[in-house]
Amino acid sequence: MTSNSVYKRINRVAPHLIYDLLAPLVAHGFHPPALKMANGIVLDKPGKPSYDLPSSFRVLVLLQTFSMILERIMNWRLSCVARLAGLLNPDPCGSLAGLSASDATTTLTHEIRTLQMAGKKVSMLFLDIKGGFDNVNPSTLCSMLKLRAVNPYFVLWTRSFLTGRACRLRYQGSPKVFAPVSVGTLQVFPVSPLSFVIYVSRMHCEIPRGLTLSYVEAFGLTVSSASYRRNIQSLQRHYVVLKAREARLGASFSIPKTELIHWRTIRDRCPVTRSPIYLDRSIFPTKDVVRWLGYWFTPSISTTPHFTKRLAKAQAAFVASVKRLSPPWMGLPPFLCHRLASSLLFPILSYGVDTFKPTIDMTRKLSAFWHKV
Repeated sequence: MTSNSVYKRINRVAPHLIYDLLAPLVAHGFHPPALKMANGIVLDKPGKPSYDLPSSFRVLVLLQTFSMILERIMNWRLSCVARLAGLLNPDPCGSLAGLSASDATTTLTHEIRTLQMAGKKVSMLFLDIKGGFDNVNPSTLCSMLKLRAVNPYFVLWTRSFLTGRACRLRYQGSPKVFAPVSVGTLQVFPVSPLSFVIYVSRMHCEIPRGLTLSYVEAFGLTVSSASYRRNIQSLQRHYVVLKAREARLGASFSIPKTELIHWRTIRDRCPVTRSPIYLDRSIFPTKDVVRWLGYWFTPSISTTPHFTKRLAKAQAAFVASVKRLSPPWMGLPPFLCHRLASSLLFPILSYGVDTFKPTIDMTRKLSAFWHKV
């Protein structure tokens, strides 16, 4: 396998050489079998009660650089074609240029406040597709591209890219032989997130006085009416529709990650509702705090729980990294500790400030910790 520095030097000396080598593969819609082989580093997930199950481990897939260059090119082309061909639904926010988690949360909070100002009771059901990337069916995805009259070379390359893959797991005592990969697509592929967004675009449904919002695998159904009881009934109806569309794609929702929340205003004087929802022979009670896309939401959309969590994460990271690497009279020099704190702790503390505004008391706590660091 060629080092990344070699490709960088080639690109500096002859910028069009790599592209000229890849052009015939793209034109014929062919992904070479040699580029479909990858090494998988097995890492254990921290905090698991038992490591007897495969789900307690994470596989870090190492791809060949030449393959990633080709995938980057195809991902850029697909992003240009997807909007023009109508492959994308207006609601998804993930894996699209110019749209991030903050855009999804900003859209959600704006929709909630708008519906509440109209005197409506608002409820939301949080869903998560189980093993989403693994459920991508190459034939179904290619059929979607054909229906939208996407160039045939792209359809052929997509089918060639998603089939015939192999991976070799690397761990102590591993056989070190390549085994076929039967899953749809891996999340590490540059073209996979956008392909998955296109794949699940059919799942979005129109909700009167509501919203279907998604961020890659995470879905949120927001409904509004004159009462929370009607919201529960509406969520159940839309869930049935969403589940039917999901079944046609060969996917399913993760039951443990399903959560319900009833939104309230700060001035709401009506009794707090605890109405649960019944889905798939399971009862899901309403939550007081819900974590979605790294943001912590409460029924009144108070920002204090979110920044309390961020502060706790920053304090844990400070003890585990900065403080451990800089004991008195030894360790990293001060300027490196400052650089480490700025690059590690500040993003943890400030995550969410583009959507949430901390209270004065919370700002003081955040500032006190930062000055201490």
